[in-house]
Amino acid sequence: MASTSIHPSVSALPTGPDSPPTPSHLAKPDNLADDFSQALDDIRSKLPESLHSPKVALVCGSGLQGLAEQLVDPVLVPYADIAGFGESTVHGHKSALAFGFLGKTRVPVVCQLGRFHAYEGHDMQSVVYPIRIMKLLGASVAIITNAAGGLNPDLVEVGTVVALVDHVSLPSLTSWNPLIGRNRDALGPRFPPLSDAYDFDLRLEAFRALHDLDLPPDSLKEGVYAWVAGPSYETRAEQRFLKAAGADCVGMSTVPEVIAARHAGLRVLVLSLVTNMVVATPYRYAGTVAAAEREGKGEIVDAADHIAQAQEEVANHQEVLDVSARRADDIRALVERIVERTFA
Repeated sequence: MASTSIHPSVSALPTGPDSPPTPSHLAKPDNLADDFSQALDDIRSKLPESLHSPKVALVCGSGLQGLAEQLVDPVLVPYADIAGFGESTVHGHKSALAFGFLGKTRVPVVCQLGRFHAYEGHDMQSVVYPIRIMKLLGASVAIITNAAGGLNPDLVEVGTVVALVDHVSLPSLTSWNPLIGRNRDALGPRFPPLSDAYDFDLRLEAFRALHDLDLPPDSLKEGVYAWVAGPSYETRAEQRFLKAAGADCVGMSTVPEVIAARHAGLRVLVLSLVTNMVVATPYRYAGTVAAAEREGKGEIVDAADHIAQAQEEVANHQEVLDVSARRADDIRALVERIVERTFA
């Protein structure tokens, strides 16, 4: 006897008219001006007309706010005076946009002196809001800097600047991507490619600028950046994972801004300053030590010495700021020369 399925055929199910679309499904015009016009008005009301349309958007990483010191005729606009802006809470980050002219050709630029991180509690739209505002002000190029941990000792050491060629982004591959949600058609396409995220011509100008300034050739490398959510630093297992995935350095910022910048059509150059090497020393296995002690082949571990050694290895934010301060002048000069060359 043939068996009979207990599940009814789909065709046998009752049908009815399709439900009317909910408001969230209705086609809506992209009211870009409604969302951003107040911020643009707030900013331009505080600027001379010559700075209303900057050509370059600069994003300053931890300890690198000194980039704004290179500006001629600077004007500072606090975030508190701009609609939609949050407040940066990380030590080494200010909360203001700095406008001014850069280089011998007086290129108008805007510097974001304090970035927003998801780990501070900002949502993704807030994290990328400044880069979108800078694009709408008129920028065509974004130069983004950050402080990063070194993963690949064969390529980088503390003090190396890495011009990014690509990134690995676990958060945006899974759940944290600034483009999730209704697409802003007026800014960019629904499905933007990122295989060309890091502009070759801008990287080429960076290496030409390095030569112009007679800086050490090994102080600038090209490599891959891994974005992690933070704010905790990586475990040893995580650093091995990221290195195996092809990353040369790792940090807690930048990639959301890159995604939003490319979505909006900005050309992107990212300069990552390696401020520390991620801890990669072998594990100390307590069982091995205990076994050696029982067999008389090892000495009893001094707990205080072990704690001191561990504390010397761990990463800390002050180290990030210290190395940033030492390389700040070189990075400022490098960025200025890149801008000069790009807009010559």
